[in-house]
Amino acid sequence: MAVSRRTVLKAILAAGVGVATGGSAYGFLYERHALGLTTATLPVANLPESLEGFTIGLLTDLHRSRWVSANDVDEAVRLLMQARPELIVLGGDYVTWGNRGYVEPAAEALAPLDAPHGVFGILGNHDDDHDMPAALAKRRVQMLRDARTEVTIKGEKVDLIGVRFWTKRQSDIAALMRGSDGLPILLAHDPRRLTEAAALNIPLVLSGHTHGGQVVLPGIGAVAAQKFPVVAGTGRQRQTTVFVSRGVGTVYVPVRINCPPEVAILTLTRA
Repeated sequence: MAVSRRTVLKAILAAGVGVATGGSAYGFLYERHALGLTTATLPVANLPESLEGFTIGLLTDLHRSRWVSANDVDEAVRLLMQARPELIVLGGDYVTWGNRGYVEPAAEALAPLDAPHGVFGILGNHDDDHDMPAALAKRRVQMLRDARTEVTIKGEKVDLIGVRFWTKRQSDIAALMRGSDGLPILLAHDPRRLTEAAALNIPLVLSGHTHGGQVVLPGIGAVAAQKFPVVAGTGRQRQTTVFVSRGVGTVYVPVRINCPPEVAILTLTRA
């Protein structure tokens, strides 16, 4: 029987990794707030020469809630804007369990985000399909809900393809690519969409969802995220590169161990 991430994380706490003791006290009091800026260079197949060195900011999994404060989100926005990416991607899960009480605060905290080639967002499994995208759209975020949009960058066409968490079939993603003649980039909350992207020869996937495992145990690793092809950072399947961000917030338990939160600046290079 499959075991969910929620079950694993709760079991870890029940086994003694509680928020009151040892490493988990550190994870509760400090590490979950130890937000940092991650930089990575991503090899992209068929990247036009003019896009060599192009930068994308990735901010995902805010999970704005009683455990993830306005200050946490403000710091993420500050770090991202300080790095001045040329395009920004928001990877979903802005709140937890669709909590409408945090929809407007989460969207308002993201309002300062700006980039020369725009700010684009997708939805995660915790986001509702109406209030959250509407709140972000009011803040000039172009939401891609099973949609494709073309961006012209340095004279080259780039097709951003954004899918909902529940869009999983290769044929559904292929339909969104129909008629595309630009460089395709798949924005998918769930990194398991790497499989479909590789089959469709999409050269780059940007994801979140895993939280990097959130709790990474020495000698064991990210127990709660073992089902994902890449738990955090860069991976590759065939000619497709994926980057999976550890994200900003927490879910199920307000703890991070050996897995600090991050915002990411991704630099594209020719594969």
